[in-house]
Amino acid sequence: MIFLFFVNSDLMKLFVAFAIILSAFLGSATVAQAQLYDVRTTSVNFERKERAAVKVQVEGTAAWTRDFWQSWLKDTYNIRLKGGGVLGVGKSDMLVAKQTPASSVSGKLIDLYSTVTSPTDTTSELSVWAAFGADAFLTPDKNATEFAALRNITQSFASAARLQAYREQIADAEKQLKEAEKEKDKLDKERTSLQSSTTSNLARIEALKQQNISNTLKAREDSVKLVGNAQQLDLRKLQLQRKRDRMTALERK
Repeated sequence: MIFLFFVNSDLMKLFVAFAIILSAFLGSATVAQAQLYDVRTTSVNFERKERAAVKVQVEGTAAWTRDFWQSWLKDTYNIRLKGGGVLGVGKSDMLVAKQTPASSVSGKLIDLYSTVTSPTDTTSELSVWAAFGADAFLTPDKNATEFAALRNITQSFASAARLQAYREQIADAEKQLKEAEKEKDKLDKERTSLQSSTTSNLARIEALKQQNISNTLKAREDSVKLVGNAQQLDLRKLQLQRKRDRMTALERK
């Protein structure tokens, strides 16, 4: 009984440890999921200085996010981003819109900067910051209204990116469903054709079996007839020879 108690105690410890690890894993997964599409204020290193910026992580590769960010800004705010160099190893090309009117951010012309990186294979991170001109970058303290507008734009993009990702996932799922349905129809046709061919072949095989049985019986009958025919042939030969012998005897008289 004491040994059983210790075994159960050890099992209980293992169970508790496993539960703690599982809870920690699920908790980290929940936190990671919560970080997606959640815009946060942070900073980026640009021109050897830390610049106030907003960042958001979305589902999708860096290439997908970069393309959608450019097309979304163009369609929504008529802002055209262009490549602006490379920030460093592992960083994606920086996208810039110099002295562009962005009334949703400010009544002044602004320089809009952004980069897209890939924290994981399935997610990407968009960083956005802006300036009124050289060394006049927006900060949440000095430019609270403009910086809040920049954050709202990024949040709107994140919402649009989430919807677009769902649309593309649904479209991909529908495409896969159609392909599966086509494959099913193809397999059904092949199965029906094979069943029909098998039925036809079985009928032919059965007919050939019956023909073989008939041929075997006929061959046996012919074998019996052949024996009788051989006997008749020998008898006819004997009869013919006798008649010849008789005729030869008559000719000699």
